[in-house]
Amino acid sequence: MLAEKIFSVAHLADQVVLWLLLLLSVLSIGMILERYFALKKVSAESQRVRARIKLALQSNSLEDVEDLSKDPNSLEGRAAGYAMKHMRDSGSKGLEEVFNTFALTERPELEKYLNFLATVGSNAPYVGLFGTVLGIMKAFNDLAQSPEAGQQTVMAGISMALVATAAGLFVAIPAVIFYNYYSKQVRSIFQSLDSVKELCLAYAKKKGV
Repeated sequence: MLAEKIFSVAHLADQVVLWLLLLLSVLSIGMILERYFALKKVSAESQRVRARIKLALQSNSLEDVEDLSKDPNSLEGRAAGYAMKHMRDSGSKGLEEVFNTFALTERPELEKYLNFLATVGSNAPYVGLFGTVLGIMKAFNDLAQSPEAGQQTVMAGISMALVATAAGLFVAIPAVIFYNYYSKQVRSIFQSLDSVKELCLAYAKKKGV
């Protein structure tokens, strides 16, 4: 019967779910650490550039974009460098497209692994719940097979089954937290890049190129 096959699968699948959640946890932690070190430097440089842009606006010194374009360490500096080269070669026409293309090429690297973290954060609780359901099925099936085992056996089986739900939440919560944190960092970096773009457009207009 189909039900018997499902119960036979449940005896093994609940443990498979726990191992799957353990694997997802290890992968998530690895990706969280990788993104932390990768975005830490980029974000720090971006904050430094934003401070320079603020000073340039306060002093009304658009020429600061020339100094910024000589800064290869920051994402914004490299973008400004491409913009200055484009202005020397072709003027201001197409300058905005240069920035947009640069942003498109950099976005995949900055958002690396974020989709995986989002997927884990969204689905790990359901995977854990699936393991719990299988565990509860297993507990009641064991009781049906051995009626003399009594209530204690069922309660022990259910408590073990609930471990899968807890494991799913344990995997999902850090993934969601760090996904949101890193997404905010990436948005901040692109906002800084947009500021540099507007500064370069103002510089081009001032120079009449």
